[in-house]
Amino acid sequence: MKISVSGIRGIFGKDLTLRDVLKFSKNFSILINSKKCVVARDTRPSGHMITETVKAGLMQSGIDVYDLGIAPTPVAFRESRKYGAGIIITSSHNPIEWNGLKMVINGKGVNEKQLDTIINEQNPSKSKIGAEYKIESDYIDDAAKIIGRISDIPKVSVDIGGGAAREFSSQLLEKVGCDVITINSDFEKSSRGPDPTTDPLQELVVNTKNRDIGFAFDLDGDRLVIVINGEKKNPDVTPGIGVVKALELGYKNFVLSQDTSISIEKYIKQKGGTVFRSKVGEANVAEKMIETKSQVGGEGSSGGFILSDFNYCRDGILTSGLIASIIKKDEFADALNFMEKYHIIRDKVEYDSEHHDGILKVLHDKMKEKFGAVETLDGLKVIVDEDSWALVRKSNTENVIRVSAESNSLEKVRNIHQEIKDLIKESYEQIK
Repeated sequence: MKISVSGIRGIFGKDLTLRDVLKFSKNFSILINSKKCVVARDTRPSGHMITETVKAGLMQSGIDVYDLGIAPTPVAFRESRKYGAGIIITSSHNPIEWNGLKMVINGKGVNEKQLDTIINEQNPSKSKIGAEYKIESDYIDDAAKIIGRISDIPKVSVDIGGGAAREFSSQLLEKVGCDVITINSDFEKSSRGPDPTTDPLQELVVNTKNRDIGFAFDLDGDRLVIVINGEKKNPDVTPGIGVVKALELGYKNFVLSQDTSISIEKYIKQKGGTVFRSKVGEANVAEKMIETKSQVGGEGSSGGFILSDFNYCRDGILTSGLIASIIKKDEFADALNFMEKYHIIRDKVEYDSEHHDGILKVLHDKMKEKFGAVETLDGLKVIVDEDSWALVRKSNTENVIRVSAESNSLEKVRNIHQEIKDLIKESYEQIK
């Protein structure tokens, strides 16, 4: 089971059981001051059973449940602003056999202190049994107001991936003025996997060759990947183009995760904006946004874009509309061309987690000797030159160390990436 502020996830029936779900739901009820909680789920087969257990745990603890049914994570986040809390039954981009719980308080993901309450044994006070209500969301109308009417009728293909975005993404895009074709609406007939950042998206690639743009979502609709002219784009392009629209809307302060493309930071600064960096992860980006009073956040590795005035989470559905509204403008092409001058490599190397801290301790000195100053905000990051960097982070849940590198030269980024992996290997040999 993986437990973090990003959610509780596991293989259902193996390391995530209904007993766990009931316990976490009851413990979460202690944090709900409003005594109201929105519940939503993605399209995983285990979702219905887990949802009923979540509702039972909440209602037994005196919480009124407002059930959205199958709905994307961004929709549930938005609704939780109204009701005070939310639980989304999802494992986001993880394989189908996984599922999990994502908890929200007042429109924001839970923090570390709140997570401790959720995972540790509690004794929720006994009270009246909560009631259950079926609700519908105003998300589409609310999002359309921010996006505005698109007059040039862009041709958009949407790849739902069999996920929860199916009832929301196409309707929103049509409402703001797009000509929409939808594929992979049916979970059982989807031609691809749940994570659009790693899947080749072959059907969407073919489908978009005569369209203006293609959008691909993960199962809960927070991740978004773009396809243009039959070519799948790096996931960093999503927050990058989101930034173009945010600048147009007048936003000036931005938070980018440590592994997000330097091209986005450079673009923002060229346009007079300010950039802060955060640890990797949606919750960390959102926390830094609150700390720095920033209105916009981006996490390149997940194709994630956050607009805090609307939602304090990655919102692939809103982002698709924001991007669609500018795809025929010069700024879109200019930003895309600028970002595509840069090349990112992200992968992972396998080492037992018991060795991670030792490896990174030795690696710090090796990276410092080779590249100069080492940033330790999140793992180890070196700025090789003004256009190149590398980042090494240990996984908290897997026996892997993640390696990212970027440069405006493909040959250079390959060399940097290999140099870092060689240093990791040397560090391991030194401590084993």
